[in-house]
Amino acid sequence: MRAQWHLYLVRCPDGSLYTGITTDVDRRLAAHRDNRGAKRLRGRSPLELVFSQAVGDRAAAMRLEYRVKALSKSDKERIVRGDRGLPQVAADR
Repeated sequence: MRAQWHLYLVRCPDGSLYTGITTDVDRRLAAHRDNRGAKRLRGRSPLELVFSQAVGDRAAAMRLEYRVKALSKSDKERIVRGDRGLPQVAADR
C-alpha cells in the first residue's frame, strides 16, 4: 500500500507561513522543531501547525505544494481559516 501524503502549513513566530508535504505530519513537525527540517525554519521556534490535509500520492502532493507556495499570504490564510479549500487551489490555474 502506498503512503498517504499530506500538505501542511506551519506558522512561524513572525507570522509567515511555511508550506510543505510529508507522509507523517507529526514526525515532520518534530524534525522542523529540532532544526532537522527545512533550512528556512531553522532557529524560528516556536512553530505552530495550522493546517494539514491528506492529498493523495506524492505527485499530487508536489503539484499542490507548488500551487500553494505560489499563493499570496492572504490566500494561504484563507486556507488556514477554511474559507478556501485545497480542491479550489488545485483547480485554479
